[in-house]
Amino acid sequence: QVRLVESGGGLVQAGDSLRLSCAVSGLTLPDAAMGWFRQAPGKTREFVVGINSICGMNYADSVKGRFTISRDHAKNTVFLEMNNLKPEDTAVYYCAADQSPSRLRTAHTEYDYWGQGTQVTVSS
Repeated sequence: QVRLVESGGGLVQAGDSLRLSCAVSGLTLPDAAMGWFRQAPGKTREFVVGINSICGMNYADSVKGRFTISRDHAKNTVFLEMNNLKPEDTAVYYCAADQSPSRLRTAHTEYDYWGQGTQVTVSS
């Protein structure tokens, strides 16, 4: 059974940093592309960043230069380093796995597995 567990969210001030983690079980990272999405209240789920099995990456324009995705195969964990956070980054952040490891998909409907989400709140 595939399970994704996010952690690291919290309440921070604008300009601060956070590091989210996504621990994966039941699926090894070389066999999957991974993505981070976010959903703010009243809005649709939004693509943030993806990384494939050969470390190709794709960032949403809104987070380029501020967010960095990485993956640790030994820990089977994906990380999202978020710097210079802004109030508009406030959302529930979700980790997702795509069983097509070479792809960099941006549509949430194309991902196969999801975590439960972790709340990130940025105050101004």
